[in-house]
Formats: sequence, C-alpha cells, structure tokens
Amino acid sequence: MRESELIEWIRSQSDFDPAAVPVGPGDDMAVLVCGRQRVLVTTDQVLDGVHFVLAEHGPRAVGWKAMARCLSDVAAMAAECVAAVATVALPRGFARADAEELYRGMRAVGEPAGCPLVGGDVGSWPGPLSVSMTALARPGGIEPVLRSGARVGDVVFVTGRLGGAWRTGRHLAFTPRIEAARALATATDLHAMIDLSDGLSTDLAHVCRASGVGAEVIAEAVPIHPDAGRAEDPLAAALGDGEDYELLFTVSPEGAGRLLSCEPGGVPLTRIGRIVQGDQLTLLRANGRREPLRPTGWEHRT
Repeated sequence: MRESELIEWIRSQSDFDPAAVPVGPGDDMAVLVCGRQRVLVTTDQVLDGVHFVLAEHGPRAVGWKAMARCLSDVAAMAAECVAAVATVALPRGFARADAEELYRGMRAVGEPAGCPLVGGDVGSWPGPLSVSMTALARPGGIEPVLRSGARVGDVVFVTGRLGGAWRTGRHLAFTPRIEAARALATATDLHAMIDLSDGLSTDLAHVCRASGVGAEVIAEAVPIHPDAGRAEDPLAAALGDGEDYELLFTVSPEGAGRLLSCEPGGVPLTRIGRIVQGDQLTLLRANGRREPLRPTGWEHRT
C-alpha cells in the first residue's frame, strides 16, 4: 500500500463544516476556526531507522529534526508559530540523559522560532525511538498559502539549493524557512506553496494535483546543493532525494519580477520553471529535449 493511496482514502471519508474547518486534510496544515480566530494545526513524526539512525546521529539531533520538520509545515503556509506538543515512545532502557538531550534538541529549534514546547506524552516500549510532534500556528496577518492556488502562467521558484541532504546529515540540522516564507508573502502575492520534504519532483506534483495544472521545469535552472555532488546524477538527486525542507512556491510573472533581487532572510531564490495547462510535469533539457518529470521522491509503503 502506498502512503498517498491511504491519504486519499482518508480524505474521501472526511466530512467537515467548511465554516469550522476551512482547510482540511491535503495541505501542509489544517485550518480551524475557533471563536473569532483561525488556528493552523500540523503533525509529523520521525522513526528510528527511517528518518534518522539513533546510534549514529544521537538524541539531540533527533529532537531538532522532529521539531524542525513540523515547523517546516508552518513555513509552507507562511504562518506564525504559537506552540508545539510532543509524543515520544522511548525504547526500554533509554537513558534519562539521552531523553533530556532529545527534548533539548526540540527546544533548540522551537524557541528561536517562537514555538515553545507546551506539553505532550512520554511512553516506553520494546520498539525503536519514535517522536510525533504537533504544532499550532496562526495567520499572523498573512493569509495562509495553500497548495491549491497555482495558476497557469505562474512562475515556479524554490529557496536554497537541493539534493544530497541525507548523504551528509543536513536533514538533521536544517532551519525551517518560516522567516523567509513570511517575508515572501509580505513582498508579493504567493499563489501556492509547499515545503520540499519528499523531493522537488514529488512535491511539485502535489501542488499541480491540488491546483489542477501542469508544470515545466528547466533542468539547468534547478539549484543543486554541493552535497548532491556525491551522487551519480546530481540533478536526479536534486529532483528526488527529498529532506531538503526548502520552499517551492508559485507567483504571477509580475510578482516574480518583484522577487528577482530578493533574498528573504538571506535565503537565495531560484526561478526554475512555470505552471502550464493540463496535468503533466515536464523537464526541459538544455538541448531542447522535453521529457516527462516523474515524481521520484520519498513515499512510505507498507
């Protein structure tokens, strides 16, 4: 079973009052109406042997990644952090000093982002370390940016450089692009946005599916991280490795012009393509050849 198939089934079973839940499953965060306020909610988990290797990376790095992954969803909606809670399943015999380091890692990334850890649950079991985080956020004066707003003619941008994050441990030490996302949303009208957790090709496909559009990506424009240089095909690594936690977003051509000299929060921007009619993703090679851009990123399978 594919992760995406289960998620689609869960979404098909959902039935919400749109006045109370204006954004439900299928985006980076759900949006709930509580009284006169809107609250954004997201949850994420990290598992030993899948998202990290405890014996190699250590508990502090695990705590950092657990919190940072969750806050990357906050960035994808251009939202403002409020708080987080953590549910931790510790392996039996896990040392107290290591448990404290785990929580220090969470706080080290959460507190600078204005996201204090306010609660959660701790249990012990015979399995590997598992950490589940839930983050709460608010719009903070900026309309939440969804995956479903991309329009034909939009320009596609990414922040930072991509590929090779797992090879070098960068996936354990990234900083969520919250500041950059809010600066971008202030500078121009972002039509759609997503964080690059599963890989550029897969996450762009998520945006296109949600928006009912296609996309063209210019191969030589994709910003490749030096870490991807260790791969046999650096471009393929940038398109499919995932775990970059950068942002992909679309804006109008006019909005793109306003961003040409912009580095929000010191983060470089790269124009990599455009949104087109239809539902196909295409990779444009330097020699003019066009080929299908197939989603090659990460997907859980059972």
